[in-house]
Amino acid sequence: MIEREMAAKLLELAGQYPIVSITGPRQSGKSTLAKSSFPGYEYLSFENPDIRSSFEDDPVTFLRRHDSHVIFDEAQRVPELFSYLQGIVDESNQPGQFVITGSQNFLLMKSVSQSLAGRVALFTLLPLSQFELVESGKMSSDLQEWLFRGGYPRLYDSVRDPQDFFGDYVQTYLERDVRAELGVRNLAGFRDFLQLCALRCGELLNVSSLAADCGISPTTAREWLSILQASHIVFLLRPYFSNLTKRLVKSPKLYFYDTGLAAYLMGIESADDLYKDESMGQLFECAVIAEVSKRLYACKKTPRLSFWRDDHKQEIDLLIERGRNIARAVECKSSATYRSRYFETLNRIAEERLGLNAAQQAVVYGGEECLSTRMGELVAWAEMGRLLS
Repeated sequence: MIEREMAAKLLELAGQYPIVSITGPRQSGKSTLAKSSFPGYEYLSFENPDIRSSFEDDPVTFLRRHDSHVIFDEAQRVPELFSYLQGIVDESNQPGQFVITGSQNFLLMKSVSQSLAGRVALFTLLPLSQFELVESGKMSSDLQEWLFRGGYPRLYDSVRDPQDFFGDYVQTYLERDVRAELGVRNLAGFRDFLQLCALRCGELLNVSSLAADCGISPTTAREWLSILQASHIVFLLRPYFSNLTKRLVKSPKLYFYDTGLAAYLMGIESADDLYKDESMGQLFECAVIAEVSKRLYACKKTPRLSFWRDDHKQEIDLLIERGRNIARAVECKSSATYRSRYFETLNRIAEERLGLNAAQQAVVYGGEECLSTRMGELVAWAEMGRLLS
């Protein structure tokens, strides 16, 4: 089993809150993390119809039998549970009573916010980060293979072929989450929408264009995009402005949390395809930004990330913010060969417009050597952890 970076913080806050909640995309390892972090807890999954029926028939008796040190998996399946848990934890006021997990984040968080506000520590578990793979000894030494495979744990355990895994994953996601849980009926249209989002990975989001290409209304496109965000399939990177309100009206960029899923949806069938596919640059940029997000979520920090783009289309791929200040400006280059010109635009914008010195500027590239230069830090793709140091 691959150890998750989040485990230490999860245990820490379980000693402070009566309930901890783990959400994230399906198959990201939530149940495994919960069971390994709390080995003495009883594990109950509401995916099991007998357990679900037992609760629905008599919730009071059910919770008398399972009133402490319990992991409730797929808790969104029984939304009434949360009101009962509120009464139990308010009466006992004991930390670490319950762990709740769920794959349908929209429904789970809706129930949590209605009944358990202030009583629960919230965690978001994403697919495996590069850091976790390196620490476990399962990180590929080949950049293209890592991008193609992505970070879903099962691909490093029992399933060897990403094409098999992602084919089943997409079908399960569509059938169980999108149709059964959220009531989307046009599954064929939604799948087309999902593929179009993958093809636009790393691009400025134009909802009207996306809707037109999919044959749906802009309103429906926004609703479906919200579903993908709530499912932690995609995320939006906002442009940076010193006036924070402007971030809400300028176009964000669209990314996937997992490059393996994005590559599958793009129609890439092998790691070798990436050597000659123009999407290599898109997926590399996606991987860098997603890695930073995963590491911050693992420490229970909300990622404060953005990008820079001016009227002349000069661009910095990633700005990492701390508080109200920019800590790091990052450019992403998938080439394995370093060129000094990679720093030119970064240096000009970061110094003149953002007031950042060379030590705060970095280029992540597809090569193997890390260097500290007078223009900034050159970071090898396998050493992305340096971006948060």
